[in-house]
Amino acid sequence: MTKIKVAGPVVELEGDEMTRVIWQDIRERLILPYLDVDLRRYDLSIQNRDATDDQVTVDAAHAIAEHHVGVKCATITPDEARVEEFGLKKMWKSPNGTIRNILGGVVFREPIIMSNVPRLVPHWKKPIVIGRHAHADQYKAADFKVPGVGTVTISYVPDNGGEPIEMEVCRMPEGGGIAMGMYNFNESIRDFARASFNYALQRNYPVYLSTKNTILKAYDGAFKDIFAEVFATEYKERFDAVGLTYEHRLIDDMVASALKWEGGYLWACKNYDGDVESDIVAQGFGSLGLMTSVLMTPDGQTVEAEAAHGTVTRHYRLHQQGQPTSTNPIASIYAWTGGLKHRGVLDGTPEVTGFATTLEDVIVQTVESGKMTKDLALLIGAEQEWLTTEEFMDVLDTNLRARISIN
Repeated sequence: MTKIKVAGPVVELEGDEMTRVIWQDIRERLILPYLDVDLRRYDLSIQNRDATDDQVTVDAAHAIAEHHVGVKCATITPDEARVEEFGLKKMWKSPNGTIRNILGGVVFREPIIMSNVPRLVPHWKKPIVIGRHAHADQYKAADFKVPGVGTVTISYVPDNGGEPIEMEVCRMPEGGGIAMGMYNFNESIRDFARASFNYALQRNYPVYLSTKNTILKAYDGAFKDIFAEVFATEYKERFDAVGLTYEHRLIDDMVASALKWEGGYLWACKNYDGDVESDIVAQGFGSLGLMTSVLMTPDGQTVEAEAAHGTVTRHYRLHQQGQPTSTNPIASIYAWTGGLKHRGVLDGTPEVTGFATTLEDVIVQTVESGKMTKDLALLIGAEQEWLTTEEFMDVLDTNLRARISIN
């Protein structure tokens, strides 16, 4: 069999624990037998991040920026227990956060839909893509306890010596209370808009932005106004040409509408809203094991794809004891296919994009034929049989070989 040539490099980020084991199996069985691809590999295991003082994560991010496509295995973000477990030098930051800070861009989460996997919201028949503006707001806010009676103010002092702005937030009563000051940047919101519109064009989905601009007239109003400006000046013609739309909605109206609609749209959320709604959508579609995560830069040129779940530590403990596991590899495979599809688009190689789409079709058809891991079987019911990780990978391997040989 002649391998399909992938023109540009793909930056591969290896990870931790059970997902690392499965990741290597995916690469060797479902990717490399079919593709002639230049993989630029970076070991982002917690041990190697510690050994390199996390420089490997920085190097990997710069490689993705250079080559425009990255595929990432799930990684450990250490807490106190992990620092002790691995004897780490320090509590290293989240690799995802480090990569996002270097690349910029927006994280888009999207469900993988299987017709036989029950959904808590049964009429969600098409994907709902959550685009989360993972910058500032509550996550970079200054909050504090106010001890007693007094005035809480917020001020802006310009560097150019201009007139300061000071606003009274409230008069604090007896007993004190709490206060917070938060912010965002116009340019960051503008990048969020561009990334959202670019991703929607690639997926052929309309875009909805949700805010509470009726209450936060200046703050949320800025999101509404900047999105409207970017859409009108940079994207409206392209959206009109393919029959797509953009609309701003109040967050409460959008939440209600999302429950009523069948899906098939991109929902652009502010930071906190996206944190909440992405988990609601994941659960509504059935499983975090069927969620993909894509980081896209504002210009739409650079993509890093990964699974939206963790390293599956509990299964890894069983694996270390030599016991079989039934770990779902689907979201990790979709990380590979997501990156490869973008590589094919960038390089103008539809055969690469076609292979990735074929692999996704094989996965869906395999699960819909009744072959799946335990997590999905439990969603279907007690009578549904399930396979071990190895057995499920064997079936995918066989089905992909059969599909490729037919084509």
